[in-house]
Amino acid sequence: MAPQILLLITGLVLLIKGADWLVDGASALAKKHHVSNLAIGLTIVAFGTSLPELIVSTYASYEGHTDILLGNIIGSNNFNLFVILGISGLIAPLLVRSSTIKIEIPISIVAVILLYLMAGSSIPWSNSKLSASEGLVFLTLFILFLIYVYLYSKKNPEKEPEINIKTLGTWKIWTMIVLGLVMLALGGRWIVDSSVKIAVLFGISERIIGLTILAIGTSLPELATSVIAAIKKNNDIAIGNIVGSNIFNILLILGVSSLIRPIPYSSTFNIDIYILLIGTVLLLLALWLKKDKHLDRGIAGLLLLIYVVYMVFVIKFPESDLIELIIK
Repeated sequence: MAPQILLLITGLVLLIKGADWLVDGASALAKKHHVSNLAIGLTIVAFGTSLPELIVSTYASYEGHTDILLGNIIGSNNFNLFVILGISGLIAPLLVRSSTIKIEIPISIVAVILLYLMAGSSIPWSNSKLSASEGLVFLTLFILFLIYVYLYSKKNPEKEPEINIKTLGTWKIWTMIVLGLVMLALGGRWIVDSSVKIAVLFGISERIIGLTILAIGTSLPELATSVIAAIKKNNDIAIGNIVGSNIFNILLILGVSSLIRPIPYSSTFNIDIYILLIGTVLLLLALWLKKDKHLDRGIAGLLLLIYVVYMVFVIKFPESDLIELIIK
């Protein structure tokens, strides 16, 4: 048991540090070739915080551990929404820009609804899996989202935060890129393999491992970024990082993973989807109705409370669908 836990922790460290090195190296390389800060921010840096989820999900899909895959993605989104935004909002009230309220949060709501409509086992026309064709729909929507972000950033350059890009020598750049890729590959594989063995040893479902340990572990980059941004009063980074990451996770990562193999969807994930959808809608309504457009400590505390109640339910009823429990 101890070796598997150690392997999991080591994998998480390699995954997070590997993503950090890859982003730093790739950003420095792009800057060296005169790529604009805007382009670097929208591509390399934006993808960076979602790299851990992408690597773990790709490995899980390839090896057929789709409950780990879905648990990791849905669990990460719930952790991002309820815990990271909750902690960030408790540190300092966060002013949310109008485009986040009017466009980006609604896009994340649409992404969750699409996932449920395409894969949800409670939907009459659904085949209870996310197929390659549906994955292509997600990827198409993701590309459209990137185009929107690019056009918005070009139109409002003064609203985009400065990106601190290190100036590095060519040898160091390629060393960081190569080592980052190797660490990502090893970390992702070790995380998936050790998670499967831990689930077997403790008699825990792969879904629960994905929703808890992996979701929290792979969300650490988002947690660090948003908490530091909240302390520095960088509101756009603190909130935009989370909303953007949740969109990336569904449209990009599930889109890519479903191209590797169809992703079966179990009804036990319904509660996780419901919570994610309800939480995102509540966040939108709370911000929409507030005149000052701040995510204050009251909303932040409510987000954290919802997550605690949700986790208690998941642990107490690990294989239950909420609707089935209500009917019973």
